[in-house]
Amino acid sequence: MPSRAARGDDAGAPVSALTSLQVGSVISYVIAIVIPALDAVIPVLPSESVIIALGVATAGSADPRIALLVACSALGAFLGDNLSYLLGRRFGPRVERRFFRGEKGARRRAWAEGSLQRFGMQLIVVCRFFPGGRTAVTLCCGIVGYPRRRFVIATAVAGLIWASYSFFIGRLGGKAFQDAPWVGFAVAFGVTIAVSGLVELIRRIVSRRRRRAATREGHPAGPAEPGPAEPGPAEAGRSSSPVHHTGDNCPARPRG
Repeated sequence: MPSRAARGDDAGAPVSALTSLQVGSVISYVIAIVIPALDAVIPVLPSESVIIALGVATAGSADPRIALLVACSALGAFLGDNLSYLLGRRFGPRVERRFFRGEKGARRRAWAEGSLQRFGMQLIVVCRFFPGGRTAVTLCCGIVGYPRRRFVIATAVAGLIWASYSFFIGRLGGKAFQDAPWVGFAVAFGVTIAVSGLVELIRRIVSRRRRRAATREGHPAGPAEPGPAEPGPAEAGRSSSPVHHTGDNCPARPRG
């Protein structure tokens, strides 16, 4: 049977792992860039959890390098979004088979493209805060040939907002539970889940009301998909940021 000291060492291991993520550690900056970047194409990676953990771990510090850590997190998110865009642009058919296969995948693709036509850059920013929304929208942007300049601007803004938000929530949790950093992490992570859930609930309510209104007007309602909103029938031909279909993946382009 393990001694009390051994059990204490085992219990302290997770705490030690969390508190080792400090502004003076190179690994902190590597994690801040790599995980959010890969999360764009490997959604199972816990990018938000990692940034929250960095916020918790540095909650007691006023080191100015914290700003650099946030910037690295935003850079990682930006690189991941643009990697996703390039994959959709260069390997459209393969990407569609991998990420949008089946009826559910087709509906997700239709939602992303329709919402992109209606909301444009706003959707690219907001989709970061919806589970799976980031991957679907950024890949779709590449597939349909969304203007690259607009995409770069939107993803830069989205990355900065997301990194600042996640890091700030983590710091709040870390300061509230300085003697129990893992409790602070759990509370901060729970807050982000609650916020995302609330936003998603509002989105579903608004979307349902819009579909009901469209049905009463005699228009067919489209399927509900994850995201901030769905395109209404009246707006099908209207776009704040038009999507330009270009490249080999465009169904409207005549093939030689």
